[in-house]
Amino acid sequence: MNQWEEFLAPYKQAIDELKIKLKGLRKQYESSDRPSPIEFVTGRVKPISSIIDKANQRNIPFDRLREEMYDIAGLRMMCQFVDDIDVVVELLRQRQDFEVVEERNYVEYTKESGYRSYHVIISYPIETLHGQTNILAEIQIRTLAMNFWATIEHTLRYKYDGDYPPEIRNRLERAAEAAFLLDEEMSEIREEIQEAQEYYSRQKSNKHKHD
Repeated sequence: MNQWEEFLAPYKQAIDELKIKLKGLRKQYESSDRPSPIEFVTGRVKPISSIIDKANQRNIPFDRLREEMYDIAGLRMMCQFVDDIDVVVELLRQRQDFEVVEERNYVEYTKESGYRSYHVIISYPIETLHGQTNILAEIQIRTLAMNFWATIEHTLRYKYDGDYPPEIRNRLERAAEAAFLLDEEMSEIREEIQEAQEYYSRQKSNKHKHD
């Protein structure tokens, strides 16, 4: 096993374990017939090239990566509605299997670019052959609209190395405003949406029973 594989192994283990645990929250809501604040959960370990680039940009020595780079292990929890984000954050705060060490609220305090998301940085214990070790992981909680915008912005940032042409910057700002308005509108008709989803689920369940 090379040095990078050995270094990243606990992070990969953390992603696998946390995805199962956080997806389990959604299943608990479904089994109790309550609307789930969690739409879906994804996770990834940052690619080695991205770790090296970020370490160089932030002047993080390689022997301090575990202590100073908090997003090598990254998870995203998607919500339908903005209000669900607060519910999910509170669920994370109450958990006993990891410790929340920092929170960054980019939903209320939107970045200048228009980026919105809620970041929770946790310290997660991993059991290894050499004993227990704690690693940092970042959980991003956002709506589907926020995620769509952030994914596009992330791709463009790589293309232009963060230095957008004015027209692209203006379009991104307008798109961020459109995503914000979409979230606002969805929140306004939340009850209608959830009633429709429950009705659809019942119809689907009844159809399967009769098939």
